[in-house]
Amino acid sequence: MQFTSFSFLLFLPLTALVSYLLPGRFRKYWLLAGSCFFYLSGDRKGAVLLFASCVITYTAARLMYSSSSRNGKKQILALSLLLHFGILYAAKYLNFTLASIFSAAGKEYHPLQMILPLGISFYTLAAGGYLIDVYRGKVRAERNFLTYALFVSFFPAVLSGPIERAGHLLPQFENPKSFDPDMVRDGALTMLFGYFMKLVLADRIRIVVDTVYQNPAAYQGTLVVLAVLLYSVQIYCDFAGYSSIAIGAAKILGIELMDNFDRPYLSGSIAQFWRRWHRSLSYWFRDYLYIPLGGSRKGQLRRYLNILIVFAVSGLWHGAGVTFLFWGFLHGLYQVTGYLLRPLRDKTVRLLHIDRSALSHRMLKVLVTFLLVSFAWIFFRSPDMQSAGTIIRSMRGFTPWIFTDGTLCQLGLDMNNMKLLWAGIAMLFLHDLLHLRGISLKESLARCGIWLRWPLMIALVLLVVVCGIWGPGYDASTFIYSQF
Repeated sequence: MQFTSFSFLLFLPLTALVSYLLPGRFRKYWLLAGSCFFYLSGDRKGAVLLFASCVITYTAARLMYSSSSRNGKKQILALSLLLHFGILYAAKYLNFTLASIFSAAGKEYHPLQMILPLGISFYTLAAGGYLIDVYRGKVRAERNFLTYALFVSFFPAVLSGPIERAGHLLPQFENPKSFDPDMVRDGALTMLFGYFMKLVLADRIRIVVDTVYQNPAAYQGTLVVLAVLLYSVQIYCDFAGYSSIAIGAAKILGIELMDNFDRPYLSGSIAQFWRRWHRSLSYWFRDYLYIPLGGSRKGQLRRYLNILIVFAVSGLWHGAGVTFLFWGFLHGLYQVTGYLLRPLRDKTVRLLHIDRSALSHRMLKVLVTFLLVSFAWIFFRSPDMQSAGTIIRSMRGFTPWIFTDGTLCQLGLDMNNMKLLWAGIAMLFLHDLLHLRGISLKESLARCGIWLRWPLMIALVLLVVVCGIWGPGYDASTFIYSQF
């Protein structure tokens, strides 16, 4: 069951209605049943590994919590993490590893038939973080297995995050909130904006991007550059749209999930970008990998090495391939280069008397950051390094008349859809800019009188329904990050 399916739009309100009618102590069991139904409707075979993940991490946490020996706890943690992440490795990376070994030996490799469960990269990190938190004493080991299973499998977040922490989510299951119409309305508006990002923007941009990436040699210069820049918007709208739908659905159920995106393309540096993009993943790697590696506590050289390691691992987390590894490593290299050039930048600012708080300077930083991120996305989007190289070579040349001579209509969208695309991107930029300045459109809408609020909400629904990408043969359900 996908968020963009009609069945989900029936499933969610029914689940919420029954949940609020039940006594508080039974609500978590109903949510667990709903989560099981949601996951089984999409991946019955993968549910076996999801259940195994729950059993392994629940048992290990209980053993650690009952152990009085620190060495014993450490051994339990090491063994359970090895087994837990071993399942992820076998499902996602074993074929890649064996193929690399066979290729190096000059032999042909026939891939093994492996089960790749939906959401395994996300729920594996959530459960692994729980184990480490129990070991560190930050959370108590959950005694009720069903409550813990709900934490791992909670249906708004199980497929593509946000990657929640047990200390934040488990107390909400134990102490459910009463029905709050304001929270439900806020959740519905959050979902609606997510559907706008996904169906109106991401899926429309996908048509243009796929057209160019499938045959980059046929499109030169500005058209390829445009496709590269549009992919940056596509993946943002796709993944942030998913996160908005997940967060909104959870709010309708009375559960708060962490905000996964914070206007990342308005960042003034790569480091700031990663504090705003996929925040639940960034914080997970910071707390459970970067800091244990030593963080910035063991000198600058070690700090730079740790950054490169973390981003290389982040790249591999996204996919078993050289392109993902290089994409992650490139982001790490961006940050290390930024730190190394900081003294030179500071000296230049002093010599030229540049005002870093000036709007022009901040806009330049945002533009440079966006271009660097967009260049890195080429490797993320391309199936292999050779294709990425073709895209980069095809970016040469500048042909500004493509915006006026109708050439854009050769990319899969007619002129009306292209105009709608630009208008939607402008709306998204305005929304993010206002939010960055502390202005929330949702809160502004909530303060409107009912005579204005409801017509506006109906208009937003109609915008998504009428302008969303629908139709026979079109798969509107596939989110980019669902493959990870």
